Amino acid sequence: MILYTTVVRNGGEIMQEYTLKNGEILIIREAVKQDAQAVIDYVKQIAGESDFLTFGEGEFNVPVEAEEEILEASQRADNQLYLLAEMNGEIVGSLNFMGGKRPRTKHIGEFGVSVLKEYWNQGIARKLLEYLITWVKESKVVRKINLKVRADHQRGIHLYESIGFVREGRITRAMYINGLFYDNFEMGMEID
Repeated sequence: MILYTTVVRNGGEIMQEYTLKNGEILIIREAVKQDAQAVIDYVKQIAGESDFLTFGEGEFNVPVEAEEEILEASQRADNQLYLLAEMNGEIVGSLNFMGGKRPRTKHIGEFGVSVLKEYWNQGIARKLLEYLITWVKESKVVRKINLKVRADHQRGIHLYESIGFVREGRITRAMYINGLFYDNFEMGMEID
């Protein structure tokens, strides 16, 4: 549970700082090129912690240079955002939002969000999503946020619906894990 929120400036960079009920400090900030190796290490760790992701253990093999380019591109674009959630200098969560590349789809985008298993149920994903929604509203570029969530991921669906996302459709056999097919819900939030 989050007790209070402050905004912190760090060398011109805006970060949001939250004090969790247990007293720990959570910082949410935009990722920069220098975070590339730490992001790769984080993603490799979460890959083995949850079957709700689009990749599994050993399936994320992005070179540091490629990750640096992704992070730099996100910083340059007016419809992309890559967030990191940190506690004690360690990445504990992330959110990556990518908007369309063409004029007809620039206003719409999709995100993925994750949190290290050790930090589940502490409100970190919610804070990342709230940051994204505020950023989108202020951007005046993005007008619709989409996501895909496994149809059996009840905690995730509950979180998204509690923030205002609505179910827009179902994709059957969207994922194939250990010999089983899983459906996804398409969810969205219109920003006006």
